[in-house]
Amino acid sequence: MLVLSNSYNDVLVLCSLLVAILASYTALDMAGRVATAQGRAARWWLTGGAFAMGLGIWSMHFIGMLAFSLPIPLGYDLPITFASLLIAIAASAFALWLVCQQTLPWGRLALGALLMGAGIAAMHYTGMAAMRMLPGIRYVPSLFVLSIVIAVAASGAALWIAFRLRFASPHVKLIRCGAAVVMGLAIVGMHYTGMAAAQFPLGSFCAAANSGISTSWLAMLVIVVTLAVLAFALMVSVLDSRMAARTAVLAASLAEANHELMHLALHDNLTKLPNRLLLEDRLEQAIRKAGREHGRFALMFMDLDGFKAVNDAYGHHVGDGLLIEVADRIRRGVRAQDTIARLGGDEFVLILELGGPQDAASVAEKLVDAIDQPFTVQRHALSVSASIGIALFPDDGIEQRELMANADAAMYHAKDTGRNGYCFFEASMNANAQAQLQLMHDLRLALSRGELLLHYQPKFSAPNARVVGAEALLRWNHPQRGLISPEAFLDQAERSGLVLQIGDWVLNEACRQMRVWRDAGRDWSISVNLSALQFAHASLPQTVAGALERHGLAPQHLTLEITETTAMRDAEASLVILRQLAAMGVGISIDDFGTGYSSLLYLKRLPANELKIDRGFVNELAHDSDDAAIVSAIVALGQTLNLSIVAEGVETPAQQEFLTRLGCDSLQGYLLGRPVPADDFPAVVCGDAAR
Repeated sequence: MLVLSNSYNDVLVLCSLLVAILASYTALDMAGRVATAQGRAARWWLTGGAFAMGLGIWSMHFIGMLAFSLPIPLGYDLPITFASLLIAIAASAFALWLVCQQTLPWGRLALGALLMGAGIAAMHYTGMAAMRMLPGIRYVPSLFVLSIVIAVAASGAALWIAFRLRFASPHVKLIRCGAAVVMGLAIVGMHYTGMAAAQFPLGSFCAAANSGISTSWLAMLVIVVTLAVLAFALMVSVLDSRMAARTAVLAASLAEANHELMHLALHDNLTKLPNRLLLEDRLEQAIRKAGREHGRFALMFMDLDGFKAVNDAYGHHVGDGLLIEVADRIRRGVRAQDTIARLGGDEFVLILELGGPQDAASVAEKLVDAIDQPFTVQRHALSVSASIGIALFPDDGIEQRELMANADAAMYHAKDTGRNGYCFFEASMNANAQAQLQLMHDLRLALSRGELLLHYQPKFSAPNARVVGAEALLRWNHPQRGLISPEAFLDQAERSGLVLQIGDWVLNEACRQMRVWRDAGRDWSISVNLSALQFAHASLPQTVAGALERHGLAPQHLTLEITETTAMRDAEASLVILRQLAAMGVGISIDDFGTGYSSLLYLKRLPANELKIDRGFVNELAHDSDDAAIVSAIVALGQTLNLSIVAEGVETPAQQEFLTRLGCDSLQGYLLGRPVPADDFPAVVCGDAAR
């Protein structure tokens, strides 16, 4: 059979190949966008991707058709050409939907390849039919079948590649470029195989040559529009990808921030141990687990002995370093499955799984020994010990609050029995614990209720027994227990930090009373004791200055008493504070002198103007020649340093006579005057009250 000869425009053939490769890359990229999108966005990407991919494949086919020429005029029927485009878009939509499923088994891949290949073949041969050749186009059967086989095989390869490359991975863009070249060549191969199968009998003519689409400008229009659509699709995809990447980075950052915030909310910022909130959750879990499995666990409440002294003496930065070291030692002393928490301050709580009480005793003993070893923090050698209270589940409680209260009570019992040890909870401890808790509760209300008061003990000049001042002594007029001395509650006030508020009140009240006496013509001074915590507080100079100014009292009428131990605990820090106070004109007295371990070098540097001999030396003056020698040495030392010497605890005329003879400047004691309320103090001075 004679057929019309044909030829191809090489430029358009090359353009069709480039369009096929670009369409293939667009298809792979769109598959990635559809696979990672969700909800409505996934449907929009599927619709837009199907249009861009279908247009690309159809354009490759149509440009290839335009590259084909016969020695007769050619044209293309518009409705049939548009139908071929719709077939390409439908096949592309099916392909994108298929590769975006979670799985792609071989059976589904084969069926998809068959349907997509049939769709591409239908697009191709529908496009050929748009030429409306008369007589009709004849196809070489072998090449016709081969073109369909190529279409099915190319579709299968494209589906498999798109499925594998739908998610981002290292070098995914480079791999997609290589895959797009392979897919483009396969699509072009199918098209030109189908074109080779077409035969046009001699004498054929194109019925669409005059009524269809003109080819004079169509090739350039199709190329430009297709490239624009594919470029726009890729640009949107790239922008979305970058936006998704930035969103992913932001989401990761937010997740990390949320994780850090959650960690901060549940962990102690200093030691990184669980805090009270996380401890309560872990304790609740332990209670449920032990109740379900009929198991046992121990709750340990640990408090550091001597920590406040370290904190006061060396500052909070050293105290924080010590807490970190203690937490590390506790970690090394327990197992990974045990919970260690810090409640705040120097309090730690442990939850230990155990087989019997002896297991808890072994761990507690190991922790006590570990913490008893010296610490080195910022070149300071520090020593603290641990008091541990142990409550057992279910013997000592089946609820969180009960277990915590009982472990706390056992811990305080360990402190009361010598510290540096551990105690198991016993029922008898509850009464004492409740009493201590009630006492602390009452103490917190004592200030606002006006239950605290000061008694004043007179200070007498040794040579002439004239009153030169008074020492303010704290008392608590409890509504049920009556008058309570500070020894019964100051330790707890120190531990809770309440001693700062109490100390400020004492200082202010003493200055107020001295103002009253001075307005009445009494030329006295007043002495106020400072606790270690109060002395170490940074605001002490401002507090003292405020009290003096508030009551119009000259600084020389106030003497602040600190113990020798407090002054020597951190001598350099003490020097700074004492010099600030001395610069104001306030008197400084070193109380309980002789009971500590003062360095004479530091004592000489301290801006003190008074030494106070401890009552322990005075009590035994008549019976112990060593105490007499010590008192004599203290007096001589004070005189050498130009310090005023005060002896307290004078209870006998013999003590008074001996101390006066030694050269003491002032005396205090029950022989001369007991502590009394402010209203009774003038009577003591005038000799109307018993001395």
